Amino acid sequence: MKTRTVLLTGFEPFNKETINPAWEAVRTLDGWSGQGFAVQVLQLPCVFGDANLVIGEALARLKPAVVIAVGQAGGRVDLSVERIAINVDDAPIPDNAQRQLVDERIVENGPAAYFSTLPIKAIVAALRSAGLPSSVSQSAGTFVCNHVFYGLMHATARRKVRAGFIHIPYLPEQAAAHPGAASMALADMVRGLKIAVEVALNTEQDAHAVGGRTH
Repeated sequence: MKTRTVLLTGFEPFNKETINPAWEAVRTLDGWSGQGFAVQVLQLPCVFGDANLVIGEALARLKPAVVIAVGQAGGRVDLSVERIAINVDDAPIPDNAQRQLVDERIVENGPAAYFSTLPIKAIVAALRSAGLPSSVSQSAGTFVCNHVFYGLMHATARRKVRAGFIHIPYLPEQAAAHPGAASMALADMVRGLKIAVEVALNTEQDAHAVGGRTH
């Protein structure tokens, strides 16, 4: 059996944080393997343009079967499996190169949006069954996370690759500096990502279940 490569990406810290839970969780899984697959990880710069160049090079080099990009979403209360990436950069804060793009297209003449090709509802169901808070998210925002999500889906649109994006909450040590913010233990984030990888590899047809939100 040919070993399938799974690429997991996480961002460097941004917005004055000294740690990024996405990278802390992803790097824990570097080299993790199972029946017929092996994981490789990649840190992305939190910089418009540069992040998509880095992930694009990795796609060409590794030719992964599954790609899950992971990002921090302070204020989220669960593992948010993103449904849709939109073709706009509209940054609420500067990126790590101090660029704050406003109402710019990610890909000129690209489609307005792409849907994740991960089995998003099956992943959410499996995470919940494992006792991990999770939901389908209808918006990945308009910062570098959405930028990478859209760039990833554009790059894999004509490839046999399952790809998508998962947002994770703060770590407890971060939430301590943001009173009232939700957090999740690193071990639970790692466990959740392992479940997401296994479901993405082994689920042909996504689950048919309610996953919409009105807010």
